[in-house]
Amino acid sequence: MNGISTSGTSRTWEVLCHLSALVMFVGVPFGNILGPLLIWLLKRSDSPSIDEHGKESLNFQISLTLYLIGLAIVTVALMFVLIGVLLLPVLIAAVMVGPLLDVIFIIIAAVKASGGESYRYPLTIRFVT
Repeated sequence: MNGISTSGTSRTWEVLCHLSALVMFVGVPFGNILGPLLIWLLKRSDSPSIDEHGKESLNFQISLTLYLIGLAIVTVALMFVLIGVLLLPVLIAAVMVGPLLDVIFIIIAAVKASGGESYRYPLTIRFVT
């Protein structure tokens, strides 16, 4: 072997399950979903803990994306009856705060994963079980 323990390698992949969502910030469309999805699909059979972290990260990223898209759709639809114009500041705030919270939760999850702990993201819909 190369001197790296199996648990250390597994832990690295667990951390990458979370950190791979940051690919979105280098310009990859839906990279926040594609990063965790790719790692989870490739490594889920290697360890139950990688499977768990991958699903958790993937579910959170899908949930956050759907929340932001849903808010945008509701705001645009309501603009046709003029009340949506009042919601525009809410949409702008969500577009600014959403990615910031995403990064904060990703960092928390990655730190927990590096310590061998599980992390449950808040407000996550469990699409992948």
